[in-house]
Amino acid sequence: MTIPAVRMNHAVLYVSDVARAKTFWTSALEMDVVAEMPGAVFLKLAKGTNDHDLGLFQVGHSGTSSGRPPGLYHLAWQVDTIDDLAAARQTLANLGALVGQSSHGTTKSVYAKDPDGIEFEIMWMLPQSEWDAFDRGGIVEPIDFEAELQRWSGVSTSREINLR
Repeated sequence: MTIPAVRMNHAVLYVSDVARAKTFWTSALEMDVVAEMPGAVFLKLAKGTNDHDLGLFQVGHSGTSSGRPPGLYHLAWQVDTIDDLAAARQTLANLGALVGQSSHGTTKSVYAKDPDGIEFEIMWMLPQSEWDAFDRGGIVEPIDFEAELQRWSGVSTSREINLR
Protein backbone atom coordinates (compact mmCIF):
# COMPACT_ATOMS: atom_id res chain seq x y z
CA MET A 1 0.00 0.00 0.00
CA THR A 2 1.39 3.40 -0.92
CA ILE A 3 1.38 6.31 1.56
CA PRO A 4 -1.33 8.92 0.83
CA ALA A 5 0.75 12.06 1.49
CA VAL A 6 -1.13 15.35 1.03
CA ARG A 7 1.84 17.73 0.80
CA MET A 8 5.43 18.32 1.72
CA ASN A 9 5.21 19.87 5.20
CA HIS A 10 8.72 21.05 6.13
CA ALA A 11 12.44 20.71 5.49
CA VAL A 12 15.31 20.38 7.94
CA LEU A 13 18.81 21.51 7.01
CA TYR A 14 22.19 20.81 8.56
CA VAL A 15 24.02 24.16 8.71
CA SER A 16 27.54 25.18 9.65
CA ASP A 17 26.43 28.21 11.71
CA VAL A 18 22.87 28.20 13.03
CA ALA A 19 22.87 31.92 13.97
CA ARG A 20 24.03 32.91 10.49
CA ALA A 21 21.47 30.60 8.87
CA LYS A 22 18.68 31.98 11.06
CA THR A 23 19.59 35.54 10.07
CA PHE A 24 19.69 34.56 6.39
CA TRP A 25 16.34 32.74 6.31
CA THR A 26 14.50 35.36 8.38
CA SER A 27 15.92 38.07 6.11
CA ALA A 28 15.16 36.21 2.88
CA LEU A 29 11.64 35.02 3.75
CA GLU A 30 9.05 36.45 6.10
CA MET A 31 9.69 33.89 8.84
CA ASP A 32 9.35 33.90 12.62
CA VAL A 33 11.36 31.89 15.14
CA VAL A 34 8.99 29.46 16.88
CA ALA A 35 11.58 27.49 18.86
CA GLU A 36 15.27 27.89 19.55
CA MET A 37 17.71 25.84 21.57
CA PRO A 38 21.49 25.42 21.47
CA GLY A 39 22.39 24.35 17.94
CA ALA A 40 18.84 24.35 16.55
CA VAL A 41 16.20 26.80 15.36
CA PHE A 42 12.71 26.18 14.00
CA LEU A 43 11.18 28.79 11.70
CA LYS A 44 7.60 29.35 10.54
CA LEU A 45 6.45 31.32 7.54
CA ALA A 46 4.61 34.38 8.90
CA LYS A 47 1.63 33.68 6.64
CA GLY A 48 1.94 29.90 6.82
CA THR A 49 -0.24 27.29 8.49
CA ASN A 50 2.46 24.91 9.77
CA ASP A 51 3.80 24.72 13.29
CA HIS A 52 7.21 25.09 11.55
CA ASP A 53 8.36 25.20 7.94
CA LEU A 54 12.14 25.01 8.29
CA GLY A 55 14.40 23.46 10.89
CA LEU A 56 18.08 24.40 11.12
CA PHE A 57 20.49 22.06 12.95
CA GLN A 58 24.10 23.13 13.44
CA VAL A 59 26.78 20.63 12.43
CA GLY A 60 29.75 22.99 12.45
CA HIS A 61 31.98 23.98 9.56
CA SER A 62 32.33 21.04 7.19
CA GLY A 63 30.46 18.90 9.69
CA THR A 64 33.17 19.16 12.33
CA SER A 65 30.80 18.89 15.30
CA SER A 66 28.81 15.89 14.09
CA GLY A 67 30.68 14.36 11.18
CA ARG A 68 27.85 15.38 8.85
CA PRO A 69 28.33 18.02 6.18
CA PRO A 70 25.96 20.98 5.82
CA GLY A 71 23.02 20.15 3.56
CA LEU A 72 19.61 18.53 3.57
CA TYR A 73 18.79 16.45 6.65
CA HIS A 74 15.25 15.49 5.68
CA LEU A 75 11.98 16.45 4.03
CA ALA A 76 8.70 15.75 5.82
CA TRP A 77 5.60 14.55 4.00
CA GLN A 78 2.26 15.14 5.71
CA VAL A 79 -0.61 12.65 5.83
CA ASP A 80 -4.24 13.49 6.64
CA THR A 81 -4.98 11.22 9.62
CA ILE A 82 -3.17 9.36 12.38
CA ASP A 83 -4.61 6.23 10.74
CA ASP A 84 -2.69 7.10 7.56
CA LEU A 85 0.47 7.51 9.67
CA ALA A 86 0.02 4.10 11.28
CA ALA A 87 -0.47 2.55 7.83
CA ALA A 88 2.61 4.43 6.56
CA ARG A 89 4.65 2.99 9.43
CA GLN A 90 3.63 -0.51 8.34
CA THR A 91 4.35 0.20 4.66
CA LEU A 92 7.81 1.50 5.51
CA ALA A 93 8.50 -1.47 7.80
CA ASN A 94 7.44 -3.83 5.00
CA LEU A 95 9.88 -2.06 2.68
CA GLY A 96 12.70 -2.40 5.24
CA ALA A 97 12.97 1.40 5.29
CA LEU A 98 11.63 2.34 8.75
CA VAL A 99 14.35 3.78 11.02
CA GLY A 100 12.43 5.53 13.81
CA GLN A 101 9.33 7.18 15.19
CA SER A 102 8.60 9.97 17.66
CA SER A 103 6.12 12.49 18.96
CA HIS A 104 6.98 16.17 18.64
CA GLY A 105 3.91 17.36 20.53
CA THR A 106 2.05 18.99 17.67
CA THR A 107 3.14 16.32 15.21
CA LYS A 108 3.52 12.56 15.25
CA SER A 109 6.22 11.15 12.97
CA VAL A 110 7.85 8.09 11.48
CA TYR A 111 11.26 8.21 9.83
CA ALA A 112 12.63 6.13 6.98
CA LYS A 113 15.51 5.97 4.52
CA ASP A 114 15.26 5.50 0.78
CA PRO A 115 17.53 3.02 -1.05
CA ASP A 116 20.30 5.66 -1.20
CA GLY A 117 20.14 6.25 2.56
CA ILE A 118 18.40 9.64 2.28
CA GLU A 119 16.23 10.13 5.34
CA PHE A 120 12.65 11.38 5.14
CA GLU A 121 9.77 11.84 7.55
CA ILE A 122 6.09 10.98 7.26
CA MET A 123 4.10 13.04 9.77
CA TRP A 124 0.60 13.78 10.98
CA MET A 125 -0.23 17.16 12.49
CA LEU A 126 -2.64 17.57 15.40
CA PRO A 127 -5.63 19.88 14.84
CA GLN A 128 -4.46 23.49 15.09
CA SER A 129 -6.78 24.01 18.07
CA GLU A 130 -4.45 21.70 20.05
CA TRP A 131 -1.13 23.40 19.24
CA ASP A 132 -1.16 25.86 22.15
CA ALA A 133 -1.07 22.94 24.60
CA PHE A 134 2.54 22.29 23.59
CA ASP A 135 5.68 24.23 24.36
CA ARG A 136 7.46 25.00 21.11
CA GLY A 137 10.76 23.89 22.56
CA GLY A 138 11.56 21.08 20.14
CA ILE A 139 9.79 18.14 21.81
CA VAL A 140 11.13 14.71 20.91
CA GLU A 141 9.59 11.86 22.86
CA PRO A 142 8.45 8.29 22.27
CA ILE A 143 5.18 7.87 20.44
CA ASP A 144 2.47 5.53 21.73
CA PHE A 145 0.68 4.63 18.50
CA GLU A 146 -2.08 2.72 20.28
CA ALA A 147 -2.96 5.71 22.49
CA GLU A 148 -2.68 8.16 19.58
CA LEU A 149 -4.98 6.01 17.45
CA GLN A 150 -7.52 5.74 20.27
CA ARG A 151 -7.58 9.51 20.71
CA TRP A 152 -7.27 10.74 17.12
CA SER A 153 -8.50 7.98 14.78
CA GLY A 154 -10.54 9.46 11.94
CA VAL A 155 -9.56 13.09 12.67
CA SER A 156 -8.58 14.79 9.40
CA THR A 157 -6.22 17.76 9.63
CA SER A 158 -4.93 18.35 6.10
CA ARG A 159 -7.85 20.63 5.24
CA GLU A 160 -6.69 23.03 7.96
CA ILE A 161 -3.72 24.01 5.79
CA ASN A 162 -5.99 26.27 3.72
CA LEU A 163 -7.74 28.04 6.58
CA ARG A 164 -5.55 31.15 6.59
